[in-house]
Amino acid sequence: MKLTWLFALLIIVTSCKSDDDGAPVVNEPTTAGMSYALSDQDFTTTYNTLRSALQSNPNISIIAEVNHKSNAQSIGDDLRNTRIIFFGNPALGTSLMQVNQLAGLDLPQKMLVYQDAQNNVFIGYNSTAYLSSRYNVGAAPTLQQISTALSNFAGSATNGIVSENSSSGITFRQGTVTIVSQNDFSTTYSNLRNAIVDNGDLTLVRELDHQLNAQSVGEELDPTRVIIFGNPNLGTPLMKASQTTALDLPQKMLVWQEEDGTVNISYNDPEYLELRHNIQGQSQVVATISSALAGLAVDAAN
Repeated sequence: MKLTWLFALLIIVTSCKSDDDGAPVVNEPTTAGMSYALSDQDFTTTYNTLRSALQSNPNISIIAEVNHKSNAQSIGDDLRNTRIIFFGNPALGTSLMQVNQLAGLDLPQKMLVYQDAQNNVFIGYNSTAYLSSRYNVGAAPTLQQISTALSNFAGSATNGIVSENSSSGITFRQGTVTIVSQNDFSTTYSNLRNAIVDNGDLTLVRELDHQLNAQSVGEELDPTRVIIFGNPNLGTPLMKASQTTALDLPQKMLVWQEEDGTVNISYNDPEYLELRHNIQGQSQVVATISSALAGLAVDAAN
């Protein structure tokens, strides 16, 4: 009996150990193509430091901020501290879309700040290697400059070292869905916007005209617009299952016209996000989102 008790105690002590030197275990994010840094500050300080750095940079505009925790609370649900900030610099981002317009689906840039179950605070973002693999924009002349800027922002806000998960498994256009529209560009975009605004379950977060932004820095780009929108009832369960999913939320749809006049609607495949972020137990929610996005795209295109 005494031996049994000692064995049980040993199991408890062993399971509570952090690591060999007593330091707490940090579960670093494993999301493919994600760069990240562990912060030595609390969540609020980390987010505010990042925001201030972006805001004080004259070349950068903050496009939108989304507090996923607050959105979860608005529907009576709970989520750990999770916020994302969208920001852009057309002088750098336009060159990616000049190589491949579809890259506008992951622009403007975004940085996720989140606090995990162990109260570790991370900043995460899509690496330029991820963007290069997914959109074949390795030839864009500003790619390295973007990489350096993002790393500097994350490192400075966290006082941490920026790490990068491999993008070696990411292939060209992976996880993107594109539907060709039967309408002209303006009609397609208006149809899509109206469908989002008229849907009581959806909230329009922000619209961005990449072509107009390119013109503001003396560059040319074919018509390219992105619309950001969300539904906390569907997005929250995904983030509760895997918090890094917030890096790809809210949802976005890109309307873009090719040089030959073809008009496309593109968006992220929810099943791809399910795999990328290792979301478990939410297949029905993913299917619902897939159906909703397909319906919006088809209606706008036809």
